[in-house]
Amino acid sequence: MAEAILNLAAQLQAPEGGALVALCAALIVIGLVGVVVPILPGLLLCLTGVFVWAYFGEYGSLGWVIFGSCAVWFVAGTVVKYVWATARAKRDGLPTRTLLVAGLLGLIGMCVIPVAGLFIGFVAGVWLMEANRLGSTQRAWPATVVALKAVGLAILIELAAGMLIVGTWLVGVLVVNVG
Repeated sequence: MAEAILNLAAQLQAPEGGALVALCAALIVIGLVGVVVPILPGLLLCLTGVFVWAYFGEYGSLGWVIFGSCAVWFVAGTVVKYVWATARAKRDGLPTRTLLVAGLLGLIGMCVIPVAGLFIGFVAGVWLMEANRLGSTQRAWPATVVALKAVGLAILIELAAGMLIVGTWLVGVLVVNVG
């Protein structure tokens, strides 16, 4: 798939070409959808869209400065997503083992039930692990809610990083087309 995108971008590489911008915008939008529906590598697709724009657009150092800035947002968003959400879950008493097993069940669930399986498997994993650890299914539910809040926080952080990538890229597009 990546090779097909690069081949298409090579054919559309006119510096002012709206087709290249449209292709990159499509990659970025698909990436943002991937942030919310975690079946696609959301931020990575956003960054790929900016890379294709910088590489094939022939904008010189401006394109690479924009790409570098977006790469910083990508790394920052990814690091903060994991550190903050995990710290919050641990602060609220959720063991790392529970999160790991729930993540594994989420991946298995994604293979069994596309899209929704990730969510269902994760929730079931947290609930089962906490019911086993706490000895009660009723006491497991509050821990499951804590895990869901941590996942929601991670999605919001990743979405914020995606929007920063979009904003930075749009500044680059505007500078190239106006300047």
